[in-house]
Amino acid sequence: MSQSRSRVLSHGHRIAPRRVSFDWHETPLHWIPDEPTATHVINVLHLLLPAGERWFVKVFKEALPLVRDEALLKDVKGFMGQEATHSVQHSLVLDHLARQGLDTGAYTRHVDFLLDVLLGEKPPFGMPVGELEWLRYRLSVIAAVEQFTAVLGDWVLGARGLDRAEPDPVMLDLLRWHGAEEVEHRAVAFDMYEHCGGDDPARYARRVLGMAVTAPVLLYLWVWGAAYLIRHDPLLAGRMRYSMREHSRAVAKGLLPSWRELGSAVPRYFRRSYHPSQEGSLRRAVDYLATSPAARAAAGAIGRAALS
Repeated sequence: MSQSRSRVLSHGHRIAPRRVSFDWHETPLHWIPDEPTATHVINVLHLLLPAGERWFVKVFKEALPLVRDEALLKDVKGFMGQEATHSVQHSLVLDHLARQGLDTGAYTRHVDFLLDVLLGEKPPFGMPVGELEWLRYRLSVIAAVEQFTAVLGDWVLGARGLDRAEPDPVMLDLLRWHGAEEVEHRAVAFDMYEHCGGDDPARYARRVLGMAVTAPVLLYLWVWGAAYLIRHDPLLAGRMRYSMREHSRAVAKGLLPSWRELGSAVPRYFRRSYHPSQEGSLRRAVDYLATSPAARAAAGAIGRAALS
């Protein structure tokens, strides 16, 4: 077991899914009042995460036979349970958007193609890549994505600008519950990749390649997704387009993280000594999960079931 892995396990924190639920009936389409750009830039998460997190679980299931560390195996299974729950809850938000007249199918079909075909079980276009190497590469992509979700999770937990904007409380709880769990399991995908990734230097080179591909693709998908949502928003009726000016204004108000804040996660990840346990605050994440309305309700339901 690596030294970094030992440090992560030393706090004894258990990663487990919380079977939360949210009531979307009162959530408006522009859930940040008078801020359609900030609303829809964040709403891109709902476009990417249902398919993305199902894909994470699928790839991890393929890789489970490679795991020889019992502690890591427990973390991975907890991670898979959390990601499956995230996927379901964000899918329900897509259903809510559709009921409000915002159909996202044309965009999400492209995400499905990216994950199911270009990053499916077999390399696309007959690429001469062995089965194990292709699996390791996809694990490196997941580790790279989880670097960004940890940064986003920590940001949303501390985003006082969102509180000042008085957003829909149900949506804010969804985002902060999800963000807290991303911080909670921030090291699992990285540890899974390192455990299954083979010997250095190939393991490090593949880690760099995974991030080098993932970062620009995520940026493209995010900008395209925000533009798609604003263009198809029935309340805007085509009167508005996504613009960097409006995006920057939302960043200045604390409603969105800055591109610099997100981009700085990349050089950190490229350091050979890097480990994601350095990202964010586990204490802040756990504290929020102890107060989240959805997480508290889920914990209460489990307790009542145990007593019945």
